[in-house]
Amino acid sequence: MHPGDDLDRAMAVMADAFDPHYREAWTRRQVEDALTTGNCHLHLVDAQGATIEEGVVAAGFSLSRQGYDEEELLLIAVSPQYRRKGIGRSILEALAVAARTRGSKRLLLEMRRGNPAESLYRAFGFSVIGERKDYYRTATGDRIDAITFACEIGGWN
Repeated sequence: MHPGDDLDRAMAVMADAFDPHYREAWTRRQVEDALTTGNCHLHLVDAQGATIEEGVVAAGFSLSRQGYDEEELLLIAVSPQYRRKGIGRSILEALAVAARTRGSKRLLLEMRRGNPAESLYRAFGFSVIGERKDYYRTATGDRIDAITFACEIGGWN
């Protein structure tokens, strides 16, 4: 796969998946910068939730950053037409396995309060470990709390 193609496909999913009102989508430059650090990982999946092959349209992706013994999920997205088909769970499962291989013992993520993906995270085993009051600002200036979640992945193979 060509890194530029991967980035193009991730950006296309992000454009479809994130509501501009919440200002959660990253710019192409932000994703490129993250990927140049060497400890960030982009994983693209197809409409069945499998790792994507060259030339296949991406249905979803994750971007994560690996630390000493933790991996932070920076972004996860599934295009609306592919939602509610288990793709988000497939992405989380693949992330857990890859992160464990890289030496991580738990996954972390932060989301805005009210994000519909919360049910996916909780079903996967994430639990709340913190909160940042009024952390996010919407396009109209409203403030929304950030919630931090963690999930132990020590048993993942």
